[in-house]
Amino acid sequence: MIPISRVRIDEATEALVIEVLRSGQLAQGPMVARFEAECAKMAGTSHAVAVNNGTTALEISLQALDIGPGDEVITTPFTFAATVNAIVHSGATVRFADITDDYTIDPSDVAAQVNSKTKAIMPVHLYGLPSDMVALQTIAETNSLSLIEDAAQAHGATINGVPVGAYGLASFSFYATKNLSTGEGGVVTTNSDHLAEKMRVLRNQGMKARYQYEMPGHNYRMMDLVAALAMSQFDQRESMEAARRRNAEVLTAGLKDVGQIVLPVEPGNRKSVWHQYTVRMADDAVIGRDAVVEGLTARGIGCGVYYPKAAYDYDCYRNHPAILARECPKTEAFAKTVFSLPVHQHLTESELGEIIEGVKAVAS
Repeated sequence: MIPISRVRIDEATEALVIEVLRSGQLAQGPMVARFEAECAKMAGTSHAVAVNNGTTALEISLQALDIGPGDEVITTPFTFAATVNAIVHSGATVRFADITDDYTIDPSDVAAQVNSKTKAIMPVHLYGLPSDMVALQTIAETNSLSLIEDAAQAHGATINGVPVGAYGLASFSFYATKNLSTGEGGVVTTNSDHLAEKMRVLRNQGMKARYQYEMPGHNYRMMDLVAALAMSQFDQRESMEAARRRNAEVLTAGLKDVGQIVLPVEPGNRKSVWHQYTVRMADDAVIGRDAVVEGLTARGIGCGVYYPKAAYDYDCYRNHPAILARECPKTEAFAKTVFSLPVHQHLTESELGEIIEGVKAVAS
């Protein structure tokens, strides 16, 4: 089976984990500080605040901005549930804007959804491709709104050479299958001294120093043991990105003549880090997405469907008082037709060939 992702732990990582175990400092400590420094460097920001997972990173971003009941946050319905859950748990209301053909949020629809209750825009950099942050930043500045980037899938992606994570607050996930991984873990990047300090206090039970409580807080801390898992990956990030890009280029070259599928593209000034290689069935395809996925799976080629429904199309969200469901036609259409192929850096040339031949056999 060619898996949609592979997790491999190298000797350098094992050595760091053992170093932390032997140090006796398992909770947040010097390794987390090193991790934060690498994340800030990746995003080109002054600060990075590590937390226990990517969802927490979204939640603490909203808390730092004092977004809550009576406020609205505009986001995409074509995303993992964590995006929506974080807004709902803040007490704010979710308002959706549809997506464009590249699967990221449509700035023109975002602009149309802004109203007097809007406090923030939360774009999702999907499949490793950044949203159109230039257009979204203009909307945010024009309307005095905050920007919270959901960059869970986009470590190192850029817009005009500027890394994601530098447009306000940005939340990254380090879940096991992400391009950079700690198993679980998250970080928020920012250039704001004030917001960074507030998040550091919030993650530590509201303490600025031991037993010096500044506000009601949480235990959102990352463990040194967890941070150690990522450190060697930062040194390898450029080579991993290059390998994913090469694999994406091989897939595109090999699949460009398969008329039943639409291949992913990088629009203009936005550079993907290819967290996923996501295709969709063409409008005139004579075979359905699910049949293609079944056929590829039978041939030993792992596929993923991210995401099978619009976020508002689940019973728990459809009638939720904090979620303003509205039809988003492109989201609904693409949710029925997208699927992702393996593109990770551990693929061999032989495996890439198998993927291409498999898709040709099943979808042609």
